[in-house]
Amino acid sequence: MNETAIKAIVEEVVSQLAKQPSIQPRSVPIAVSARHCHLTQIDVEALFGSGYTLTHKKDLSQPGQFAANETITIVGPRGSIEKVRILGPVRKSTQVEVSATDSIKLGLKPPLRESGDIKNSAPITLVGPKGSLYKQEGLIIAQAHIHMNPSDAASFSVQNGEYVTITTTTERPIAFSKVLIRVSSRYELEMHIDTDEANASLIGKDTNGILAKIEGSS
Repeated sequence: MNETAIKAIVEEVVSQLAKQPSIQPRSVPIAVSARHCHLTQIDVEALFGSGYTLTHKKDLSQPGQFAANETITIVGPRGSIEKVRILGPVRKSTQVEVSATDSIKLGLKPPLRESGDIKNSAPITLVGPKGSLYKQEGLIIAQAHIHMNPSDAASFSVQNGEYVTITTTTERPIAFSKVLIRVSSRYELEMHIDTDEANASLIGKDTNGILAKIEGSS
């Protein structure tokens, strides 16, 4: 999307909000999700040793999720990236999430996908202190998305699986279109983007975005 089109979208969002002075727009906190991986317990043990379990480094914003102390190296045909953080708890499928810039360094072409959708995604090699694994699929670039609970969804008049536009409140405001809504009682309100997206809009700590419905969506 070129700069003229982005500017037009931002102006349209501001215009629509101005036409509804009685409605206070609610912002969405934005978090930057750096490259990371989710592992099955079987793969944890293959990489770190039989019987190994992930150890807790710090809690993440989403309840029950945590950054582990453990990291791995991911390897592609062109290069590798060290110290890729593992997020816990363990999952049913192993998944590695990178940015488009990361994928160039690796020499791979991962698809843009919703987290969890890894069927026919890109292959990746994982290297740990006790072993290595070649995964035929599992490498993706994560679709920008917003976690919210049912109360938040009702407040924003959106539903699970819907796409919206988020305009950042930064020095370099950007409108992110086709941002996926994910609703669960387990979620806390937060938008997740990758490092490439964050850098494009100069997003830092405590950055918010304004949500707008995409015309024609339910």
